[in-house]
Amino acid sequence: MRTTFDVAAIRAVTFDFGDTLVPVSAAAFRAVVAEAAGDVVRRLDLGDREAFLAAWVEERDRQMREDVPQGREMDMGRRFARLIARSRGMAPPPADIRWDDAAVDRLVGQAEVAYALDAYRDRWVEGIPVPAGVGGILAAIAATRRVGILSNWPHAATIEAFVDQAGWRPYLTAIVVSAAVGAIKPDARIFRVAERALGMEDAPAGSILHVGDDPRADVAGARRAGWRAVWLHSANAGSPLPGAGIGPEPGAPGPDAEIHALGEIVALLAGARRD
Repeated sequence: MRTTFDVAAIRAVTFDFGDTLVPVSAAAFRAVVAEAAGDVVRRLDLGDREAFLAAWVEERDRQMREDVPQGREMDMGRRFARLIARSRGMAPPPADIRWDDAAVDRLVGQAEVAYALDAYRDRWVEGIPVPAGVGGILAAIAATRRVGILSNWPHAATIEAFVDQAGWRPYLTAIVVSAAVGAIKPDARIFRVAERALGMEDAPAGSILHVGDDPRADVAGARRAGWRAVWLHSANAGSPLPGAGIGPEPGAPGPDAEIHALGEIVALLAGARRD
């Protein structure tokens, strides 16, 4: 397996979450959203689940337009607040106008949003299978290096809960999620936060390796942050996640290595590490 860097210099490895550690199928994702929507609609007596789901798509797309180009993560709590307000008769603004979120918050209680977020988290953990073999991969790498998760995700508690369900917590030094940071990969800010979380803020350049399936967020982002990067060519065709199937940005830094299955990272990193 060809690499363009000194593997022994790598002291920490981070992994993207969705479609890197955890494949997410379109069908499973739709089911998670539908079940969570049903929980919220029933609990808060919001009426029509199908209308709620249709509004979900509109508000997700609105947030994609408003936040992602600015390097911000979508706010899942804000999305639920707007959806609840819509279900109670508040008209959404035109596509090119921002919501009056102060008015939304007068109509929707914080406890209601908290319930919706918990429902989403719980349905996600129940509905997305823990992939076989990933725990062993993390354990093998954690035996000699620090390991972390570095993910773009709109709800950090969902990843935390999934990690606990999967039994991966003992192998991880850090879990860094864009929703908690306020910035998304490829923004260098989230990589700096990860360095601090790993206890590697003073580590030499090139001593942290990031593994991910998105050549723009994961590969170019890591390389521009002074990290090494491995591009996982995900076989998860039809994934609903935003980075799925995206190609490299022209002129952007390329990966230091490429793999076609997550387990290949263990072989790539095999060998003595430099202390």
